[in-house]
Amino acid sequence: MNDKVVSGSRNVAIVGPYLSGKTTVLESILSVTGVTSRKGKIADKNTVGDASPEARDRQMSVEVNAASTEYGGICFTFLDCPGSVEFSQETYHALMGVDAAVVVCEPDCSRVLTLAPLFQFLDDWEIPHLVFVNKMDRSHDSFGDLLQALKSVSSRPLVPHQYPIGQGENIRGFIDLISEQAFQYHPGAPADPIPLPEELKEAERAARTEMLETLADFDDHLLEELLEDINPPQEEILQDLKMELGADLIVPVMVGIAEQDFGIRPLLEALLRETPEPQTTAERRGLSEANSTPVAQVLKTYATSQGGKLSLVRVWQGTLTDGIVLNGVRTGGIYRLMGQQQMALTQAAAGSIVALARMEGIKTGETLSTGTVKALPQTERLDPVYALAIMPEKRSDEVKLSSALNKLLEEDPGLIWEQHGDTHEVILWGQGEIHLQVALDRLRRKYGLPMTTHLPQVPYKETIRRAANAIHGRYKRQTGGHGQFGDVYLDIQPMPRGAGFNFDEKIVGGVVPRQYIPGVEMGVREYLSHGPLGYPVVDVAVTLTNGSYHSVDSSEQAFKQAARIAMQEGMLKCEPSLLEPVLAIVISVPTEFTANVLRLVNGHRGQVLGYEAKPNWRGWDEVQVNLPQAEMQNLIVELRSLTMGVGTFRWQFDHLQEVPEKVAEKVLAQANSNGG
Repeated sequence: MNDKVVSGSRNVAIVGPYLSGKTTVLESILSVTGVTSRKGKIADKNTVGDASPEARDRQMSVEVNAASTEYGGICFTFLDCPGSVEFSQETYHALMGVDAAVVVCEPDCSRVLTLAPLFQFLDDWEIPHLVFVNKMDRSHDSFGDLLQALKSVSSRPLVPHQYPIGQGENIRGFIDLISEQAFQYHPGAPADPIPLPEELKEAERAARTEMLETLADFDDHLLEELLEDINPPQEEILQDLKMELGADLIVPVMVGIAEQDFGIRPLLEALLRETPEPQTTAERRGLSEANSTPVAQVLKTYATSQGGKLSLVRVWQGTLTDGIVLNGVRTGGIYRLMGQQQMALTQAAAGSIVALARMEGIKTGETLSTGTVKALPQTERLDPVYALAIMPEKRSDEVKLSSALNKLLEEDPGLIWEQHGDTHEVILWGQGEIHLQVALDRLRRKYGLPMTTHLPQVPYKETIRRAANAIHGRYKRQTGGHGQFGDVYLDIQPMPRGAGFNFDEKIVGGVVPRQYIPGVEMGVREYLSHGPLGYPVVDVAVTLTNGSYHSVDSSEQAFKQAARIAMQEGMLKCEPSLLEPVLAIVISVPTEFTANVLRLVNGHRGQVLGYEAKPNWRGWDEVQVNLPQAEMQNLIVELRSLTMGVGTFRWQFDHLQEVPEKVAEKVLAQANSNGG
């Protein structure tokens, strides 16, 4: 971008489903506005966005990319957001800092459902947005049918801004419904005005009437004009569009072919005239650009290839200067980003989106200020739905792993990792298989930590079905000096599910001295950590009832060993059984797929508890199920396959239940074959 003075700014997110052409839209915008002399192509791996190795390897966006340009005296900063549902966390964080969003979609009625979660997020947060229907040369549906399909997934009314001339490969241009002027597309040049095609006059009139009637729902003066058959002036229509778009009351719809730059200039004009200014967005968030106290919010964290950290922030009020201290951390530089290129700045005014260097300890979503201010709202963390157990290829790298994973999570808050207490595996959680593969690529490329992976082990437990009483355990050892002697009798009993473990003693007459009883409990607990089936034992009560000791040779350690001997013998008499964790899962899906989901759950040994309409989501259901954790691993893959990628779920541990006999046989046989 050149150095000439601009009079204002806008921050716009480019969002939409995978393969809708968002990165191509950004490339076209940068080309049309003269920032780039040659338009990049995803296939050629030379785009401003998607410049990371992980994105270029997959030819898809895997993180937010920022780029700035100037149009009509306004500095536009565009955030190109990932389209894959697996990277939604990235997109949602970025949307918290923009003035408006362009929702890019394909002209395919059968795929509009993929827009539903995005529309819902935008409306929940009242983020102004318009739709750009891309790839109009590939359309097989009429524009009217497409509008109707889009309306079915938006809680806000859609307003046609343009009407296409031609269809599919024969598309030639568009009609601007505000001015009623027709335009013809030209490769590499702005569209030319042409006479309104006679055969489209009726369709254009109907589309324009629909636009005006929708606007009139929010403007009594416009409604009066329509009732009196007065044609409203263009200025009034534009004013209504700006007011109602800015309040997230309507969603204008535009068309084009980004690959050929068709429709990009009208899109920029609409963003220029109709989207809210940064100060309007700040006021909606309870902030004021007139307030001099600097306030910013982190939208994205980058770990650069050079090893430095960059925090992409929206400046909500005040001015950031180089070296300013925010939240106790001194900034190491202010930069404007153009993809992976950085341009140093001395300051950043309210309304800017810039990158701050070396903000150690600062997290994505955090509110930054020089003083004490109220924290800005953050988008919620999405529940993880897919996991892999990971291990460094080199054992010597294990000490570096936790530090590298924590840095990875700074860059991608959609990831979670844990060291599982039962299986002792390091488990990486995310939003899907591609999401985790990108994370593993980053571990290898940025931190030199190649990983081996496998599916996480299920943390099975075991319990007993029946009691065994007066189980004798004796430990006697003579070693030349003092020997070892411990002698116990134990009662072992099952307890209700979820009761855990209980140890008691009923010693009479000091047959086991008090100082040795803790050793008995210790021996019991140690044994129960690895029961006869090879798993931790739960829901068991053990009572020390009798025993004997030697005045010289007895010790706490000897009684601990005696207790282990008794448990080893007694547990086999108690009919041990395998338990598996069962999760309480709430599955969210469009209503048309609910029946398919019920069948999916039944096919995974799940129990459907019921389903009901999802609150505030039109045409969606929530299905409550109990599902064994062993059946969860590929649930998200199958669910997305059934629901065009939009189905999801949240989960939590609910209870342990006995594993069916045939399943238990397979589990134990597999564990034995693996040396477990």
